[in-house]
Amino acid sequence: MSEARLLAPKLSPTEKGFRLFFLAAAIVALGQMFLIALFLLNEAAGLLATAPLGDFLFSKDWYPTYEPPEFGALALIVGSVVVTIGSSLIATPVGLGLAIYLAFLAGRRKREWIKPAVELMAGVPSVVLGFIGLAVVAPFLQDVLDLPTGLNVLNASFILALMAIPSIASLGEDALAAVPRDVLDASYALGATRWETIWKVAIPAAMSGLSTAVILGLGRALGETLVVLMVAGGAAQIPTSIFDSVRPMTATLAAEMGETAIGSAHYHALFALGAVLFVLTLAFNLLAYWLGVRWRRG
Repeated sequence: MSEARLLAPKLSPTEKGFRLFFLAAAIVALGQMFLIALFLLNEAAGLLATAPLGDFLFSKDWYPTYEPPEFGALALIVGSVVVTIGSSLIATPVGLGLAIYLAFLAGRRKREWIKPAVELMAGVPSVVLGFIGLAVVAPFLQDVLDLPTGLNVLNASFILALMAIPSIASLGEDALAAVPRDVLDASYALGATRWETIWKVAIPAAMSGLSTAVILGLGRALGETLVVLMVAGGAAQIPTSIFDSVRPMTATLAAEMGETAIGSAHYHALFALGAVLFVLTLAFNLLAYWLGVRWRRG
């Protein structure tokens, strides 16, 4: 018998029960993800009977009502990626800047007010933000920039950034607050200023949590439905500027699934879109996990 087994404490019946409960919960969670993936792939496979996979992924023509119908998802995939990148360019610096302010620059009283307010912003329903983008931001962009429509990539990116900023700021502040105080005091003792300590000590030490916060915040933007359905414009095209209308995958699923006949080619094409979205979201989460492990080891 190994030394580790001799030193391990004996579990009480209650502790054994909790251990089995959490093990069962983990198995159920993994099983649900497996069944969801299996269901998506099974329904999406029906598309291969009418359209090759290459045509689906690399054609930009999405005309499900044509005869014969055309199911090219490239414009929809590009639309999702573009608005996610656009929101990241806004949300990442603002969210991380707010996290740094809360962790190191705000006084205790200010932090007690600002941190809960930021976390409450994360709970604002997406339909409310979509309505703001539709009724306030879109007319503003149309009038100020003299655009034919204010429902475009810029509008969608801005509203999605508003959704991602609270998550990035809250998780980022938690990561910065977890940096050991001894490390910061050692930097100050060596003569570093506050800004040098923040940029050269605190941020590198918390990079694992910061990168995870950014990716998880943007993962929410990638999977958002109502906002992009309301403010992205709804045009299934590959945009050439931030002022063009787009139609992300989530908006297409929400707009068309309710009017699609079960078992039709259109039905299977929408499930294929869902499978692509599932893979992209899973890739975001795996990237967050990989970055977290990489920076922790560093």
